[in-house]
Amino acid sequence: MSHIVFLLLPGVHLLDLAGPAQVFSTAAGFGHPYTLSYVAEQPQVTTAQGLPLVAGLDWPELGPGDLIVVPGWRAVTLADAPALGSATLKVLRDHHAGGGTVASVCAGAEALGQAGLLDGRRCTTHHDVQDELALRHPGAVVVRDVLFTADDRVITSAGIASGIDLALHLVATDHGPAAAARAAREMVVYARRNGHESQSSAMLRHRSHLDDTVHRAQNLIDARFDRPLPLPALAAAVGVSERTLTRLFGRATGLTPLRYQQTLRLERAQHLISHGATIDAAARSVGFEDPRMLRRLRARTV
Repeated sequence: MSHIVFLLLPGVHLLDLAGPAQVFSTAAGFGHPYTLSYVAEQPQVTTAQGLPLVAGLDWPELGPGDLIVVPGWRAVTLADAPALGSATLKVLRDHHAGGGTVASVCAGAEALGQAGLLDGRRCTTHHDVQDELALRHPGAVVVRDVLFTADDRVITSAGIASGIDLALHLVATDHGPAAAARAAREMVVYARRNGHESQSSAMLRHRSHLDDTVHRAQNLIDARFDRPLPLPALAAAVGVSERTLTRLFGRATGLTPLRYQQTLRLERAQHLISHGATIDAAARSVGFEDPRMLRRLRARTV
């Protein structure tokens, strides 16, 4: 993804918008090709927190590699959602039909539902309106108690801070776990994960600590998890002994450096397999010389 367009509706929640925007902006600051735009159906939108925002009225030209995000808004029920014009709904439908990705934060899922993009797909929203979303869009498969879902380039999140989790997931998908880890660390956030494996990121699950030495070691592993990284070389790179690194790493993450690397490999391999790769091909892609190791690791997770 290169162009990220946020669709702003009246009553938009600031954090639903600012959280994902900050993630992509931070990643762009590290050299990743993200451009952010903001579009609305009127030139000024007042947020739920009372801050007026100015947005463009014209949609930029978008391609398959671009993303539209619909942040949530303040409403007691989804039936109170701001009315979306037919032209806006068409943009959402056409962008997805053309190979693009659409995403929502919190009540923003209602906009995707109005565009017909939830039919037959897994989705989620804030727990307060999950039942209503299912009633309003009976063709949708509403998943509860998860932070976000991804189904055929339609990505929905539970709301508020989970929009940050969604954006970090997309950065990791686009540019690898090291890029997402760097953005998360720059923002001093360590995303929470639960639910289905595809929503889980080992890179982020094991970052909820404040040990700088371990973070530096994880940065190195994240960047080259598919290549050999012997413990002596890793310890030397972060300036501690092998014994000290193993002790610090275990205390901070509950894993050894090797097990952390294997976890990243397994997660990436599972993603490749879910998209049609054979076990042998996935194993080679993530750095396992012997596919039997991948099979053993997969068996442990069953």
